[in-house]
Amino acid sequence: MKFLDEAKVYIRSGDGGNGCVAFRREKFIEYGGPNGGNGGRGGDVIVEAVDGLNTLIDYRYQQHFKAQKGVHGMGSDRHGAAGKDIVLKVPVGTQIFDEDRETLLCDLTKLGQKFVLAKGGNGGFGNAHFKSSTNRAPRHANPGQPGEERWIWLRMKLIADAGLVGLPNAGKSTFLSVVSAAKPKIADYPFTTLHPQLGVVHVDGREFVLADIPGLIEGAHEGTGLGDRFLGHVERCRVLLHLVDATCEHAGKAYKIIRNELEAYDEGLADKIEIVALNKIDAVTPDVLKEQKARLKRAAKKTPMLISGVTREGVTEVLRALIEVIDQAPVSAKAKGEPQGEPDDAPAPSSWSPLSN
Repeated sequence: MKFLDEAKVYIRSGDGGNGCVAFRREKFIEYGGPNGGNGGRGGDVIVEAVDGLNTLIDYRYQQHFKAQKGVHGMGSDRHGAAGKDIVLKVPVGTQIFDEDRETLLCDLTKLGQKFVLAKGGNGGFGNAHFKSSTNRAPRHANPGQPGEERWIWLRMKLIADAGLVGLPNAGKSTFLSVVSAAKPKIADYPFTTLHPQLGVVHVDGREFVLADIPGLIEGAHEGTGLGDRFLGHVERCRVLLHLVDATCEHAGKAYKIIRNELEAYDEGLADKIEIVALNKIDAVTPDVLKEQKARLKRAAKKTPMLISGVTREGVTEVLRALIEVIDQAPVSAKAKGEPQGEPDDAPAPSSWSPLSN
């Protein structure tokens, strides 16, 4: 199934049914009086987070959703039926924005969570509703209220415990394929990964979800390369695993490029706990490895872990470090869909290091 994490759709709730003007007319009943029924209420447009979905691809082929109108009132005090609601089913972790793409309407972070995007119009009153002691035969009724209509943006953000970040070709997809059952595309050229990938990692009888996003380049927070959309997929992660390629020209500069992008993107990414690992150590000589490790240590201000996704050297140690942080790090207020604020017991992001000296 093709991955799609953003879609624009049009929604409209149902109009309310009109009230009815009618009078009781039967033989031998001289003053039957008004008996026009009320109109039915229009259907709502509701969005619901459901299980079993991991993409918004369905909304590429259908962009218009309209709830049912309420039925008009009828004579003999027959009220119109309410219109049926229409439910937009989306993956857990989907955010709904207004047409300006900035106003957040709701953030569905829990399974089964619902939100009414557009309320149906109320049905109009029939003339029987206006009968009083002074007006025994009202000859007017209310029309139904119109429904609401708007364009909205659906934006999905993956919910994972840990996220992989790094420059293109840093070995993120290889790492994910080694530690989980995920089968991302792997090749020796940048931007092999075009869509975020999720994998379930098992270590020491525990498991957690790891997210791999396409490689970032300088200016990614402004949309350069594959854009800043993919940075949103690691907003909800509790910890970031920053992979740096040992075969690159300068490990310290490569590290700083990604850190600058995280800080420029904001949304708290730069404040997340980070584990730094020097990857592809099997592809360099001991002297080069020593030099790259020193460069990365100066840039990150912490001793990096040394790993190789191909030979699996150091992989288990990195996974144990990740699960340790996941157990300690609280879920952010953003991931819970609650008001922002740092927990009192949250550990300092920059003070944690798996191999700090």
